[in-house]
Amino acid sequence: MMPVSMVGRAGELAELDRAWSILTADRRPAPTVAVITGAAGVGKSLLVAAALDGFAPRPAVVLSGAARVHSPAPYDWLAAVLSGRDTSRLDLPPDALAWLAQQPTAPRERYAPGTLLRLAVRTVRLLVGAGPAVLVVEDLHSLDPASLNLIGELATAADLPALLMVATRPAAESVAPDLAVRALSRLCGVRGAVRQHLGPLRPAEVAEVLSQVYAGSRPSGRLVATVWRRTGGNPYALTELLAAHAGQSPDALLRPAPAQHPPAPRPPAHRRPASRPAAPDEAELTGREVEVLGCLVAGMSNKQAAKALGISVRTVTVHVSNLLRKTGSASRTEVALWAVQHRLQVPTPVDG
Repeated sequence: MMPVSMVGRAGELAELDRAWSILTADRRPAPTVAVITGAAGVGKSLLVAAALDGFAPRPAVVLSGAARVHSPAPYDWLAAVLSGRDTSRLDLPPDALAWLAQQPTAPRERYAPGTLLRLAVRTVRLLVGAGPAVLVVEDLHSLDPASLNLIGELATAADLPALLMVATRPAAESVAPDLAVRALSRLCGVRGAVRQHLGPLRPAEVAEVLSQVYAGSRPSGRLVATVWRRTGGNPYALTELLAAHAGQSPDALLRPAPAQHPPAPRPPAHRRPASRPAAPDEAELTGREVEVLGCLVAGMSNKQAAKALGISVRTVTVHVSNLLRKTGSASRTEVALWAVQHRLQVPTPVDG
């Protein structure tokens, strides 16, 4: 459902298209970097896919890779790129190529880290050739340290005619947060780098989505407010909501969502364990915690949230810890998803 994901992203699409046009028109030998950040479900990968689909001229080569979901391994990104490719013609040592591709037949003996990194960069150069190429890095936050180092090297590699498009959640949610911060700083520090942060859709953009999905009808203010409140403006949650009500009238969106599980009866107060942590459905948040939660839903780091709310980073950290405890969440992402799933109305922060 492309209208949902692309509404409110026209400026970002145009900026990515401009970056590609400059790269191809000027025949730039150095890479152009585009970093796209945002919380889960805001449409980072769909934005990359839509940009790729609209690029003219078409990229001669597209190299796309992501991390292993459960157990990140060295050079995951490159291993994903090499998966299924015929690498027999690449002028590289077979044992090093087997190791980079994470083949089961790879020898146990490794190259020195610096040598292997140079071979990884060379592998990408050979795959890109004369270009122009697009290098797509999915979910930088999930990549292993070796891949983060490789992406940083590719961003500044000479004679590499490519647009490096990186999609990631905030560095704090990374497998290796400190390394991710350094990698993102390195990427964003490249001359001419494009830096985009995707936040939740605003109510007016939700109204535009509803107008497209329910063609011929104008959504009421009540309908827009209800849908925005239930989804938090998250495009993924909005897509799921509309898919669940496909074929029905817009008024169906106003009906309360049925509870998936009937609430268990609560014991009398004198029988409740005093030390029992609050269950997610029982979480009682303060006004400031709701504001911090809004920042998490928008994909902000603690530093960005502190700036937006005019409080210290330490105070934000305390509120985040309280949110994790009160909602029974294990991570910042789970807290944000909890807010969307429980249709909690949170203010949209302004990251100044």
